[in-house]
This record gives sequence, C-alpha cells and structure tokens, in this order.
Amino acid sequence: MRRPIAVAQRHSRLLTSGVILAAQSLLLTLAAVPATASADDTRTPARGTAHMGTGVLAHEGVQGRPVGTRVAQTEGVDVSSHQGNVAWSTLWKSGVKWAYVKATEGTSYRNPYFAQQYGGSYDAGMIRGAYHFATPDTSGGAAQADYFVDHGGAWSKDGKTLPGVLDIEYNPYGATCYGRTHSQMVSWIRAFLDRYKQRTGRHAAVYTSTNWWTQCTGNYSGFGAHNPLWIARYASTAGTLPAGWDFHTMWQYTSSGPTVGDHDKFNGALDRVKALANG
Repeated sequence: MRRPIAVAQRHSRLLTSGVILAAQSLLLTLAAVPATASADDTRTPARGTAHMGTGVLAHEGVQGRPVGTRVAQTEGVDVSSHQGNVAWSTLWKSGVKWAYVKATEGTSYRNPYFAQQYGGSYDAGMIRGAYHFATPDTSGGAAQADYFVDHGGAWSKDGKTLPGVLDIEYNPYGATCYGRTHSQMVSWIRAFLDRYKQRTGRHAAVYTSTNWWTQCTGNYSGFGAHNPLWIARYASTAGTLPAGWDFHTMWQYTSSGPTVGDHDKFNGALDRVKALANG
C-alpha cells in the first residue's frame, strides 16, 4: 500500500506547484497590461493633442443630429493629428467640399500630418484652410498668431484657401478658462485676431461654443462685425449663438461622422464657400 500513497503524495505536490506557477503567471500578465482609464481618471493629456471639439464633447456632450433644412449647406470636415493620414478621395466622393486642418498649437506644436492633410485635401479638389488651437495660458495672442501664420496659417487669394481659424474653447490641460478673467480673455483673443489681420490681410474666423464663450469671455459681443463664427454644438440645430453674431458661417455638428469623425456644415452653398476663400 505504500507505493500508491507515495504516488498520490507526488501528484499532490505537482498539483500544488502547478497552481502556484499559474498564479504567478497571471500576476505577471496583469502587471504587464496598462491600466485602462476609469470614469474618474483625471490624467492630463499631452500638449499638442487637442483638436476642435475636444472640450465640447467632454463638457457639453451629444444632444442629437442636424434636422433637415431648406437652406443650402455645404459639407466639410476638420482634422488634426488625431486623424493621421486622411482618405481625402473617399471624403470628396461622399460630398465633402471643404476642410480645415490643424496647423499649430501655442508656440511650440506643429501638426506632423499637416502636409498630407492640407495638401491632400487641396489635391482632392477641396477648398481648405488651417486652424490654430489657442492656449492663452502659455503665451500671448499676438505671439501665437505669428507662430500660426509662419507655420501653415497664412492666406493666399488662389480661390482654394480659406482664412485661418482661431480655435478657442475648453482647456483640455487645466482650468476651463486658462486662468484668465473675462477681460483678460477678450484682450488675448483681440491680440490674436488683430495680429492675424495685420499679417495676412484677412479676418480670422472664430471657432467656439456658446457655453464656453459665455463662461470665459462674459459673452463678449465685439467680434461679430468682422470675424466669421464657427459654432460647435452636437445637436439638431446650431442653437443660440454667442453675443455679437447674428448668424454662424460654419457649424461643427458631430464628432462621429464618416471617415474622420469631425464633420461640419457651411451655412450656404458652395459658391459661398468660394466667396469666403476669395475674400
């Protein structure tokens, strides 16, 4: 009877060792897998990763899709490094006729995909322009306008280049209003817009959301006379506009459209897009 007992004991030791090894392997595997972001994860994204609507989606969410209208509208898109290399021919065939490409952020970031996105949209037949993501907490408005113009944001009257856009919205890296008072924010925006006009001869468009504009500028009304409005709102309509603007020129209506996600409507037919390009 000793032989069966010895065999049983050996099998028991092997089973125990196997369980221990399996547990150790599982622990090593779990340690090697990066932790996924939880609902209360507050890690700050890397500088330069912001793009149009980053904060709009996070702070205001999705409230619907556009409803039909009799007013002629022209489909467009906006892209950044977030989209990588873009399938422009696919977008063109789907009816997209204009595009904006992120060129810069602050005074140190340049979109590494800018050449493919800016040149590719042009080659596909689109009217395109460039935008700058503002970071009023890192440098002055004039300095950022200079950086933008020097790195892709300039304008030329070739019929295919739209004026530059100032993307001023929720701060993805910290305090919503970048630590600025209403008057300080308005002054920063004015400095950017004035310098852009001085450098290019064109008034830049302003991309923002009504909620952010109200919260961070006190709903200032002084830019509507000259600077076209690009409103951000993921809903059935563009909604109430910031003070000073009686109508919007462009409307970012979704972050989940085909091919690139961020889709927009120009408030007019294609001839109006061309008119904006020509100045």
